[in-house]
Amino acid sequence: MSSSLRWLRPALGGTFLLLALGACSSTPATAADAAATDAVTDSAVTTDSAVTTDGAVTTDSAVADSASTDATTATDGGSVVPAAVTAAQAFLASLTEAQRTSATFSYDDAAQRTRWSNFPTGIFQRQGVKLGVMTEAQKSALWALLGTLLSPEGLRQVRDTVNADEALRASTTGGMLVFGEAEYYAAILGTPSTTAPWRVQFGGHHLAINLTVVGSSVTLAPSLTGAQPATYTLNGVTVRPQGVELDLAFALVNALDSTQQARAILGSSVMDLALGPGQDGRVLAPEGIPASAMTAAQQAQLLALVRARVGIVNARDAAVRMAAIEARLGELYFAWSGPTAVGSAAYYRITGPTVFIEYSPQSMGGSATNHTHAMYREPGGDYGAALSP
Repeated sequence: MSSSLRWLRPALGGTFLLLALGACSSTPATAADAAATDAVTDSAVTTDSAVTTDGAVTTDSAVADSASTDATTATDGGSVVPAAVTAAQAFLASLTEAQRTSATFSYDDAAQRTRWSNFPTGIFQRQGVKLGVMTEAQKSALWALLGTLLSPEGLRQVRDTVNADEALRASTTGGMLVFGEAEYYAAILGTPSTTAPWRVQFGGHHLAINLTVVGSSVTLAPSLTGAQPATYTLNGVTVRPQGVELDLAFALVNALDSTQQARAILGSSVMDLALGPGQDGRVLAPEGIPASAMTAAQQAQLLALVRARVGIVNARDAAVRMAAIEARLGELYFAWSGPTAVGSAAYYRITGPTVFIEYSPQSMGGSATNHTHAMYREPGGDYGAALSP
């Protein structure tokens, strides 16, 4: 096993607390190998339903998906920023004065910029305006804003993660940890503008969406997504918030021949996130197998896996990111840790000059296949550092 795969994991307060409570692991921390569970054989399904396990409403899917579609259509394939500015202004106008004060921060507020985590309330305290105090009209305005900046698939994954936390809340009793839709927070850093930079943050347990807007461009980096449970049923529909990319990852690793797998699979231990919360600015050397050592078909599979995560952001900005990645495709590396049987608890990482993606199953709180974390970063470009007006 490569010594560099043992990725140093600085300790965070709360690690041992979480182990004791059987909840979410700290980030970064060590994740134990988990026994393989039965694979979910249905295709990756996400639900458009907005009704949570106790009947609470997160968002109307038709409204949310329409907001994202309308933003793209209105700009005819161009920048979504004008639509996002309008949606952000509408969201802020819908808030009370006290809520607006809670929701807004200076763009240069470094503490708020990095105030995101995979932890639930009870261990990590977010700031902003929380969903639990919003009216339905205010929630709709927020989802419309997110819909202008994200793709329909990205918005759906965000919504599915929130609904997963509702499912977790419904199955959890007592304790100091607080789960559920009400514990997700929204914040805007800076003044929404088509010229000056600004940022939208939305997050809670297993979710930290950071959308930085600079001029006509939007970046998702850094953002964390995850789910617990990673597979659940809502209104009779099986929901897997990260099912699409997980299926693509297993398909790719199993498309490699034995010689290629020997390069890609660096160990058998499932690892925690290496570049999760608190790891801004850290750079990892690429490991695994480079795309240059893959066949054309395998490269296409690798790009499809990358696109599944990059595509959380709106189509226009995702296309810009993908063009930069494809321009240096030979330098894109794919690494795997853990078993390759579909449905197993396994970690993977994609490292390139302009992109960093990782997926990590977690053993705390039950099966590692049902508790997941994933990161998206842009080396040298997090928080819009590489964007210009």
